[in-house]
Amino acid sequence: MKIQTKTALLFTALTATIILSTSLTVYYFTSRFAFNDFLKRLELRAHISTRILFEQDKTTTDAFSELRQQYLEVLPQEKEYVLRYDSVDQNTLRQQGLPLDLSFVREVANKKGEVAFAHVKNVHYAGILYNDEQDGPYLIIKSAVNKHGEDLLRNLRNTKAILAIISIIIVFTVSIFFSRKTFEPVRKIIARVNTISADNIHFRLEEKGKDEVAELAHTFNNMLDRLQASMETQNNFVSNASHELRTPLTAIIGESDIALAKGRTEEEYRNSLEIISREAGKLHRLTTSLLNLARSGFDGKKQNWEILRMDELAFTVKESIDEIDPQNQLQLDLSELPSDENRISVHGNLNLLKLALTNVAMNACKYSNNRVVTMSVEARGLNVLVKIIDRGIGIPADELKHIYVPFFRASNTNNYEGYGVGLPLTQAIIRLHNGSINVHSEVDKGTSVTLSLPAANLVESHPE
Repeated sequence: MKIQTKTALLFTALTATIILSTSLTVYYFTSRFAFNDFLKRLELRAHISTRILFEQDKTTTDAFSELRQQYLEVLPQEKEYVLRYDSVDQNTLRQQGLPLDLSFVREVANKKGEVAFAHVKNVHYAGILYNDEQDGPYLIIKSAVNKHGEDLLRNLRNTKAILAIISIIIVFTVSIFFSRKTFEPVRKIIARVNTISADNIHFRLEEKGKDEVAELAHTFNNMLDRLQASMETQNNFVSNASHELRTPLTAIIGESDIALAKGRTEEEYRNSLEIISREAGKLHRLTTSLLNLARSGFDGKKQNWEILRMDELAFTVKESIDEIDPQNQLQLDLSELPSDENRISVHGNLNLLKLALTNVAMNACKYSNNRVVTMSVEARGLNVLVKIIDRGIGIPADELKHIYVPFFRASNTNNYEGYGVGLPLTQAIIRLHNGSINVHSEVDKGTSVTLSLPAANLVESHPE
């Protein structure tokens, strides 16, 4: 069921409940008013009958008789019963055709001149006790049917039912109309989104106003922006990866073909094998970098997470770089270490964080031509900072915004071997650990890279 239909039904049900509640309330108070009005009229007739029957003053009696005839209408099935109270028993009541019992008689007596009422089936009875000075007490009973009241209530009930049905139908119809008008922008969004595919992902939804629909359209547009950027990045990644892989493969195949074309001297074979070995090494390093970059996109669910001290990790990175490049000038600066080791501990994966720091440190050493590079660890606020500062060639200011794009290399790095996947890989790893990376660089002055990670004692859980 569509939301607009649910909305219409819900509004109709709510309105119907209000209408029915109002109708029942009106019917209840109307019925009470009609019932009480009828009893008052029946009571009045009982009092007048008593005056007419037992009033000693003939003038007064005649006046009451004339009043009843001229101004009091005869009630439907109106009857009058006059019984001597002392002789009233159950048989007497039956002989008079009264479906009452002696409890009503006793109730009348207890009223002491006031009217008592009874209701049997659809007939109402009003009884009053009159004490005659000569003959003793008499029981006067007036009975009638509240036909006018019953007709009024029946007509009211039928009218209310018809009006309620008509009102509910009208409300449902109007609700359907307005719900359709209300959800029309949503239907347009759905229709527009259904037309967007990989071929026209640049299409966007129209944003009008500042209501929830405009917010929904804005959210969709943001999602499409991210999807488009992701697709463009993926396409660029595949294109660049294909190009980077093709270059060493072409060299390997070319040298192999040359070596196999005809007999060669030992020196020529050695040269060809050296070229093949060098290009194969490049291919190996490139595929390893691509594999690491792909693995960095893991969500952490299958990674081993533990508490790591960043100063100890910095020593491990230093040892790894010393093995790879014995000529490096990487120096550790631990002068800012806090006394509390918990402030420099993070919750993370050892291999991934080691890879991230090694990438940055190796780049610093390579692009500074093995000048002095410093790596420092410190605690600042809620985070642990690792800073790697070199005095190398730097990065042009207008190219800094591209450094996280896979395979992008700055224009001044042509003389250095690389593939442009180190910083994108590091950024992915740091983001996986809920951290951030900041790069500041000036051409021919050097580059400063700051890795910020949340301290372990301030992290409630890792990204599982």
